[in-house]
Amino acid sequence: MTRPPVLDEAALNPEQKRVHDEILSGPRGIVEGPLRVWLMSPKLADRAQALGAFCRYDTKLPPRLSELAILVTGAFWKAGFEWAVHCPIALKAGVDPAVAEAIRTGAEPVFTAEDDAVVYAFARELHTTRQVTNATYDRAIAALGLETTVELVGVLGYYTLISMTINAFHVPLPEGAPDPFA
Repeated sequence: MTRPPVLDEAALNPEQKRVHDEILSGPRGIVEGPLRVWLMSPKLADRAQALGAFCRYDTKLPPRLSELAILVTGAFWKAGFEWAVHCPIALKAGVDPAVAEAIRTGAEPVFTAEDDAVVYAFARELHTTRQVTNATYDRAIAALGLETTVELVGVLGYYTLISMTINAFHVPLPEGAPDPFA
């Protein structure tokens, strides 16, 4: 069951329509998944989509690392829509398919690059323990720098919001996509 009812784009109020059209004309080019849920609250949708555009397209994290962080978050929350959308993007950005599969199944991935290992360790530790040890923090600062580490936390937080929305409102998988966490 999908919650809430499917968004009727023909019946959007003026504020919903403005935000909808802004999302549509931005870098995403599509209004799907949790963005459709957020349009039930146009102010939330407006602010969240702006943060999301920054987190996805404008941080100092290279796309490979950003997408790796998104995969860790989607797998932690078992947010099927998030995984189905972002796993192909992550693979295209250079995330090793074996790493993606290990993350999806809860196995320990093997990394060849230190920045990949750091992003995974930081994200996994923050999600599972709600903290980051001094050792992991220092490792992230050494590999990424302070500004990029701050932005990594922003990506993790934003995609946690995405994942929570997907799970709370039963956002369906994209058509034809298998459930990665069945």
